[in-house]
Amino acid sequence: MTAAKFGAKLRQTLLSNQWSFLLIVVAILSIIAGAINPRYWWLGNITNLLGQISVLSLASCGATILIISGNFDISVGANIGLSTVVMAILMRSGLFPPLAAAIGVFISVLCGTSIGAASILFQAPSFIISLAAIGVFQGIALFITQGTIQTIYGQFETLGGAKIFNFIPLLFVIALAGYGVIHFILSHTQLGRSIYAIGNNPRAAYLAGININRRKLIFFAINGLFIGVAAMLLLSRVGAAQPSTGTGIELQAIGSVVIGGTPMSGGKGNALGTFCGVLLWGVIGNALNMMRVDPYIQDVVIGLLIIFAVAVSSLRLRAER
Repeated sequence: MTAAKFGAKLRQTLLSNQWSFLLIVVAILSIIAGAINPRYWWLGNITNLLGQISVLSLASCGATILIISGNFDISVGANIGLSTVVMAILMRSGLFPPLAAAIGVFISVLCGTSIGAASILFQAPSFIISLAAIGVFQGIALFITQGTIQTIYGQFETLGGAKIFNFIPLLFVIALAGYGVIHFILSHTQLGRSIYAIGNNPRAAYLAGININRRKLIFFAINGLFIGVAAMLLLSRVGAAQPSTGTGIELQAIGSVVIGGTPMSGGKGNALGTFCGVLLWGVIGNALNMMRVDPYIQDVVIGLLIIFAVAVSSLRLRAER
């Protein structure tokens, strides 16, 4: 095989499978970060990295379903803030911690479903409805806490501190289970086929007999469930909550899904791509910290990363056409 043919085949592979390209980038960044700061490869740092990306992973799992179906939820951070403070307040009042966590997850599902319901009822884009929901969720959280931090003093630290084989955080295992659920839904269920169908062409999906409104409610309910579990893990890891807890995670989740190869127009995407996008996001943040890059410059790098991912996704779609 000539060099030209090998290069063409490699380029086609990378464009058709964006996750393989992301893994190459992760490997290169890790090598560079490890060369600059050998502590990057320390067991403690890797364990910390896996724990850090766990919450983002679950939020990205829910975002994957929504974006593939052509919907968006930018109220994820506010939803997490509300559910975590409710969990913390209930635990501080003496309620059994698992029950308090279950109530918090239910609130996240309710919030997520309400966004989908409002979008259907008012025939408005979910982006606009979720934008309005940010103020609602944050306002409720601020009212019930009066803006104060709710500390639970180690009442719910089992999930956040447990490690398997004294290395792999339990949080990361739960996140992997989330990816497994998303993969199963997208690849082996009728619901998954309807996600792709609605994202590709809603009218054609409707003519094929798919109840789009009912499925949309299910999509947002699933997203709310993943947000609730993410909030539970975050509270267990941090040990405290406030209304601003989770702020900005919605942009990271959407960015991770897009970086993983899911176009903003929907209709395509998979769990593996999202995982690689989240991994790249976490590795970049960790590597920049280990290399002691200025935090403001880190924001610039992350912004450029999202633009670069959109460009690669566009090139991949053009290659497929």
